[in-house]
Amino acid sequence: MNIEQFYPLFLQADKVTIDSRKIARNDIFFAFSGDNFNAATLAEKAIEDGALAVIVEQPEFENKDRNIFYVPSTLEFLQQLAVYHRSQLNIPFIGLTGSNGKTTTKELIHAVLSEKFNVQYTYGNLNNHIGVPLTILSIKPEHEMAVIEMGANHQKEIETLCTIAQPDFGYITNFGKAHLEGFGGFEGVIKGKSELYDYLKENQQTIIVNENDPIQVEKTENYSPKITFGKTESDYNFEPFSEDHFVGLIYQGEKTVSKLTGAYNFTNLCAAASLGLHFGIGFEKIKHAVEQYTPTNMRSQVVKKENRTLVLDTYNANPSSMTASLNNFITFEGSKTIIIGDMLELGAESEKEHQNILKLAKTLGFDTIITVGKHFKGVNVSDLAFENTAELTEYLQQHKIQSENILLKGSRGIALEKVIDFI
Repeated sequence: MNIEQFYPLFLQADKVTIDSRKIARNDIFFAFSGDNFNAATLAEKAIEDGALAVIVEQPEFENKDRNIFYVPSTLEFLQQLAVYHRSQLNIPFIGLTGSNGKTTTKELIHAVLSEKFNVQYTYGNLNNHIGVPLTILSIKPEHEMAVIEMGANHQKEIETLCTIAQPDFGYITNFGKAHLEGFGGFEGVIKGKSELYDYLKENQQTIIVNENDPIQVEKTENYSPKITFGKTESDYNFEPFSEDHFVGLIYQGEKTVSKLTGAYNFTNLCAAASLGLHFGIGFEKIKHAVEQYTPTNMRSQVVKKENRTLVLDTYNANPSSMTASLNNFITFEGSKTIIIGDMLELGAESEKEHQNILKLAKTLGFDTIITVGKHFKGVNVSDLAFENTAELTEYLQQHKIQSENILLKGSRGIALEKVIDFI
C-alpha cells in the first residue's frame, strides 16, 4: 500500500484517529503499537464498528478485503499521508513554536482569523510528531487557513515538524528556560526553536517578529518577507493596556481587553492582532475576537470561587514562565497565597532554578508560599512543602486557605488542578 493508492480512500473518510475508543463510522484507524499493547489486534473490531479502513504494521493482521492494510510503520505512513495531503492544500499555513505561550497564542490567532476565515487549528496540545500530522489530516476542503502549533524538547524536532506542516508563515513566541535537559541548555533552546526560522528562510516564507525580543530581531535581521510588531517603526504598533489584572492592547487609539491575566500575554495578543490586520481583518473584529476568547485550558485562567480569585496556570511551568507568573500575581490587590509545583525537565539546572524561584517568591513577599513536588521540597525548608498533590489535598482538607487571591502554577506532571476542589 502506498500513499497515492490510499489517498482516494482517505478523502472518503470523516476523520483519522489513533484512539480505538473513539472510532466512529467512516473513520480511518491507525493501529499504533507500544511496549504494552498492540492496537492491530483491534483491527477487525474497528471495521465492525464502522471504520472505513485500518492501518496496521504487522502483516499477519492485514485483510485487504476488509480494508485492513499493512505498512512497515504506522507512524511513518501517518506522517507521509499528512505530507501528501498538505501538498494538495492551497491555503495559508501558520506555524508557531516557542518556550512559553504557544497554545494561548495559537488559540488567540485562531479566534482572530476566524472572524473572517474558516480556520482549522491544532486541537488541545496535539503539537508533536503524531499530533501535527493528525491536525493536517483533519483539514477539509471548506477550510481556508490552518494554524499549526509545534512543540519540541530536543534538537531537530521542529525541523521534522516543519517538513510535515510546511508553514507559509511562522512565529516563535519566545526563547525561555524550558526543556533545558533535552535541548542541552538555553543556547540549545534557541537553536532548537530557531529551526522554524531556518525552514522559513530556506523556503522564502514569512516570519512574524516581535521587535522587542532581541533574539528574534537578531535571528531575522536583513530577512524578508516578515511581519513585525513591537516598535514604533514596526508594521503594527500596539500599546499595552490592562483592566482589573486582565491584559489588553491599544491600536491606533482603540482599546481591547482580554480575559487573560499577565503582562506576558501582551505579546501573544500582539501576534494574533498583527496576523489579523495582515489578512485584512478590521480592528473592530479583532477586538470582538479578543474580548470573546475565554481561556478554559488552565493557562492564565482567572476563576472566581467563594469571593476569592484563583489564577490557574497549571498546564506548564519553567523558570521563565514561573518568574513572569509570580511577578504578575504580586500586583493583585489583597492577601496572596501561591501554590507552585515543580518545574520538570531542567536536568542539571533543576536545583539552582528551583532555589531561584523560591528566593524570588520570598523576595516578592507573598502571604503564604506552598510548594508541591520533590524538587521544590529539596530546597524548601521554611515554607509549606509537599511531595505531591495527594499530600497537599490532605492538608487542605484540614486547613482552609484564607487569602483573597490564590495562584496555582506548576508543570503538567504535578497536576495541581487536582487540588482546586479542596481550596
